[in-house]
Amino acid sequence: MSARPTIIVSSDAPDGPIAALAETHPDLRVLGCDSYEALPDLIADTGAEVVFTIKFDRGSRYPRAALVESPTVRWVSVGGSGTDHLRPWDPTRVTITNSAGVAADMMAEYVFGAMLSFSLGLRGFAREQAARRWTAGKVEPIQGKTLLILGLGKTGQAVAVRARAFGMTTLGVRASPKPTYHIDEVHGMADLPSLWGRADFILCAVPLLESTRGMVGSEAFSAMKPSAVLIDVSRGGVVDEAALLAALDVFALEPLPPAHPLWGYENVIVTPHCSSVYDGWDVKSARMFAENLARYRRGEPLANVVDPGRGY
Repeated sequence: MSARPTIIVSSDAPDGPIAALAETHPDLRVLGCDSYEALPDLIADTGAEVVFTIKFDRGSRYPRAALVESPTVRWVSVGGSGTDHLRPWDPTRVTITNSAGVAADMMAEYVFGAMLSFSLGLRGFAREQAARRWTAGKVEPIQGKTLLILGLGKTGQAVAVRARAFGMTTLGVRASPKPTYHIDEVHGMADLPSLWGRADFILCAVPLLESTRGMVGSEAFSAMKPSAVLIDVSRGGVVDEAALLAALDVFALEPLPPAHPLWGYENVIVTPHCSSVYDGWDVKSARMFAENLARYRRGEPLANVVDPGRGY
């Protein structure tokens, strides 16, 4: 660790984060890199010690080895929350941090947008409008409904705060159950079989780990209410896609191919991986990184360090 490390910002638009870093660290050498292919050579040529990375190009292979196996990189700061694209890594060789919470409020708004879209029947009204038909309308309140939240990290808790304001009952599931603000009941993973059938809405907001891969599978879909709404803002793979299709916004394969059957379902809303993408989110993440960078330069413990064993 050095007090004046060379830093690389790996992003499809590095200028914004670089400018944000210059606000509080004007003395540091900060280089931008908007290509996965160029990143390994840039690290090697500059001896960069720290890399702030925002995953951006789904068409290219992510340069994992250049980051976690580099002889010079000591810290990789991930601009989002997921770190599965970097696994495995040796924590004695490189420290991985994430930006958990940077997009929690935006994702919570996305979740409620999805819930209200279904409860208010907005897609149906849009179809009637397109056909220029005036029909008898009917809406469904979410007040009094039960929301099951899988994962009580920053996003899950931000959703719970809003659910309380809407008068919903909240059931939360986390790896280590403990009382959590705005959650009416907190359960462990083992309790899931008894929870699926209680929920009107189910939010999936867990990281992709071996313990969470396929956690929303055929047994879960069989136990859910036929009217239940599942909202997935986690990584692809947490929801078993084959089980989802058999039971009939995140998919095992991205982008979703044009021929994929999910496109055709009236009761499915398909969106890209965008629940946390808004103008300026990358700069907000870079400012969180800048605060951590100040700790790094002072030799203090970093915030949001990811445990490779737990995956978060």
